[in-house]
Amino acid sequence: MEVTIQPYKYKAYNARGRPIRGVVSAANEVDLYNQLQGAGMELVSCSPVSAKTGAGFVLFRPKVKVRDLIQFFMHLQQMQAAGVPMLESLADVRDSAENQTLKDMMTDVHRNVSDGSSLSEALSAYPKVFSNLYISLIQAGEETGDLELSYTQLIKYLKWLDEMQSRVRKATRYPTILLVVVIMTITVMMGYVVPQIVGFIENLGQELPFYTTALMATSEFFQEYWWAIFTVPVAATVAYKIIRKNSEGFAYQMDTLWLQLPIMGPLIRKISIARYSQTFGALFSSGIDVINCLRAAQQTVSNLALIEALEVVQGQVQAGSPLSSAFGSSGEFPTMVTRMIKIGEESGNLTPVLNQVSEFYTKDVDEAVQGLITMIEPMLTLILGIMILWIAVAVFGPIYSSFETIDF
Repeated sequence: MEVTIQPYKYKAYNARGRPIRGVVSAANEVDLYNQLQGAGMELVSCSPVSAKTGAGFVLFRPKVKVRDLIQFFMHLQQMQAAGVPMLESLADVRDSAENQTLKDMMTDVHRNVSDGSSLSEALSAYPKVFSNLYISLIQAGEETGDLELSYTQLIKYLKWLDEMQSRVRKATRYPTILLVVVIMTITVMMGYVVPQIVGFIENLGQELPFYTTALMATSEFFQEYWWAIFTVPVAATVAYKIIRKNSEGFAYQMDTLWLQLPIMGPLIRKISIARYSQTFGALFSSGIDVINCLRAAQQTVSNLALIEALEVVQGQVQAGSPLSSAFGSSGEFPTMVTRMIKIGEESGNLTPVLNQVSEFYTKDVDEAVQGLITMIEPMLTLILGIMILWIAVAVFGPIYSSFETIDF
């Protein structure tokens, strides 16, 4: 007889008497009770999550953010440094976690570890939260017996990632707001303001210049096809994502095109190199061999053209080529990167060199983003100014011309 697993909402008390609420998948209430008992909790009440309610619950579950993971690994690091056993550390993390999704995950992780699984095996059950990079670092710490170092490297990497994401968000916030303002202004002007003036201009009884008729035609288009103006970009974006997901050739061609764009191409390349170098350095300093470092660090890159180049690098290193020459022959990495890696190989200090590459490109990305924003802001302002000037000339031009024909 096949056992059906379903989610249960529960309330329990931990060993310290604190109330714990969450959701755990179980075969039945007895299985749920045994799971919570194994996790050191006493079940108080529970109820199954129905399919309808469960869909909504999963949809609105809080996402585990980078800062949640930073706190998670910092907690484990402090516990490890203090000599606290693993199960007690996981129980404390579970009870103190503010993110409900992470709390539920830690309930399962605690149970699996208490059943004999390693921490890396327990965390690998949640690949969307704990990527292969995190699992590889924790596995290295388990093999070497130095989990504290693995936690330190993870915290360092996650802080760097959080800082870069924060920079990009701050840099793009104002241009996004300005773009919305420009779009709304144009929509209001074309959809509401210009139509009220059009009737007056048409009653002047004179031949209208081209720029006025063009304005009138544009205004009519906005009034009749306003729905297309908003739905077509959304539909095009959805279609692009669907085609990209189902066609690897299309995705590769588009990623190659993105790299060839004048401004976005170098920016994408710099961000990828910064993330790749930071990840590679963290893995290599934890004692992981070069091949596994290359394989894991490659997962931080999303551009397929760069991924293909990194696969070539990995193949050449496996064939016995030095790391620097493999990067150089790929054709996707600047000569500065290959020279610095060669220096690191020859001196035996590859980790500091990779960290320097990451720091250099992190600063370079920051400058490139700021430069892009500096260029976008005046462009949007110019577009808005041209739009207002066009409306003013198209409206007041015929009116001024009609005054010339009046005989005073």
